[in-house]
Amino acid sequence: MARINFNLISIFKKKPKMTLFARCIKVVMKSEGGYVWHKSDPGGETKFGIAKKYFPNEDIKNLTKVRARELYYKHFWKPMNLEGVNSEPLALHIFDFGVNAGRSRSIRLIQGIVGAVPIDGICGPITKGRINSFTPIEKDSGTYTALDMFKEGRKHYYVDLANRKPELQVFLNGWLNRIEKTKF
Repeated sequence: MARINFNLISIFKKKPKMTLFARCIKVVMKSEGGYVWHKSDPGGETKFGIAKKYFPNEDIKNLTKVRARELYYKHFWKPMNLEGVNSEPLALHIFDFGVNAGRSRSIRLIQGIVGAVPIDGICGPITKGRINSFTPIEKDSGTYTALDMFKEGRKHYYVDLANRKPELQVFLNGWLNRIEKTKF
């Protein structure tokens, strides 16, 4: 009787799928650089996108990637409640914009696009339902998904912000490039 070598069988098993947060944070961490203290950055001292202004008790200069991921999970991912958004690329953009421009602002943008009421910056069951049932819009001989419109909304926000606060103009190209590079 032949014996089965279970070690060989395990080679052919698929690797466990990364969680959506793990996939998203990998992309976000690529966009967020190392240690920076730019005079025009309102967040002040920053590392991996974690700003001293918002995390005053953190030792930013010595912040590790592991600690940064913990902070992103606790203070961004969990409150944004993006598990259950069917479009993973859209969930990634909502998360990335929340990290870069504020959680509530990001959720309010998607709520406005999908017609979720109230527009309150909270991604609850009504908002998720509207996101997941959104059908692309036909306009100007083109079809626009929620992701297309969200990316466009991000662009408008950054351009408007740089126009209102000229000292932030130095970041505009980076913000716009970030939108295009935010993908799995």
